[in-house]
Amino acid sequence: MTKTRAGNFFEDYAVGQVLTHAVPRTVTEGERALNTALYPARFALTSSDEFARASGLPRSPIDELAAFHIVFGKTVPDISLNAVANLGYAEARWLEPVWPGDTLTATSEVIGLRETSNGRSGVVWVRSTGWNQHGRAVLRYCRWVMVRKRDSASPAPEAVVPELAPAVAAGDLVVPAGLDFTGYDFALAGEPWRWGDYAVGERIDHVDRVTVEEAEHMLATRLWQNTAKVHFDVTQREDGRRLIYGGHVISLARALSFNGLANAQLVVAINAGSHVNPCFAGDTVGAWSEVLDRAETAAPGVGALRLRTVAGTGPAFALRDEAGKYLPEVLLDLDYWVLVPQ
Repeated sequence: MTKTRAGNFFEDYAVGQVLTHAVPRTVTEGERALNTALYPARFALTSSDEFARASGLPRSPIDELAAFHIVFGKTVPDISLNAVANLGYAEARWLEPVWPGDTLTATSEVIGLRETSNGRSGVVWVRSTGWNQHGRAVLRYCRWVMVRKRDSASPAPEAVVPELAPAVAAGDLVVPAGLDFTGYDFALAGEPWRWGDYAVGERIDHVDRVTVEEAEHMLATRLWQNTAKVHFDVTQREDGRRLIYGGHVISLARALSFNGLANAQLVVAINAGSHVNPCFAGDTVGAWSEVLDRAETAAPGVGALRLRTVAGTGPAFALRDEAGKYLPEVLLDLDYWVLVPQ
């Protein structure tokens, strides 16, 4: 009897199936330091205990995308170990902050299945939840991933494609308890721009660019305990290249967006997201954003912006060709909500 496992293949999933993911993770200040070193993330609220206390929080929370990566990494051995590619996200909400010392676990429910036209793989939709040690959900999101079949001749399941909301409603955004931006220090945050300074339709070139190195994306993927074979094993792709974890591109784009959006202190929801084209070591990545919507919140001095951030290797504001197809240099198209001072 073999004691090792090759991971789940497309045939192993059923709609309604619930997966409890292994290996709890206690979050420490080490994750914060490595997260900053890798991207670099430098938003004041998740960098400074003193800035966070001045904003009504007991201390600085762990970067919200770092918390996402930790939960995501828990799900990989059961969902995307045999992935061809992670395709997209929807209905993601951060439900409460993650603090150093919290222990995170994860569960997922299969909510959709569809075999691909070539019969060699299928798309699996899941709704995943990250939990803290108190049994409270800290974040929940949907994603869909293309997974290899064990046997291309195996029969296709009945196709079930879930209906996902096109966006998280502003009224459903969760603002961390106590958050108060009425005494916000713009000088320490790095830029003067308030919620009211951003107009719907405004586009921002974040200017800075970063060349992705093989070593850093490998370190990041190990840090988040993401074991998907395509990130480590060069035999998994016909071109012999290691695919960079899509979350690495998300965090890189978020870090680059600081130039122009330094006061977008917390990501609180992802409405939609697509990894449009693969990213590989050696790619030089830039980012630009568009303001899609604005909303007020009940928290003092706190407003919400809905942003679209696009990361890619081409010029700013390049997105689609004349036929409406994404350009080959576009890597990520992410639609999300952030909290900013009013």
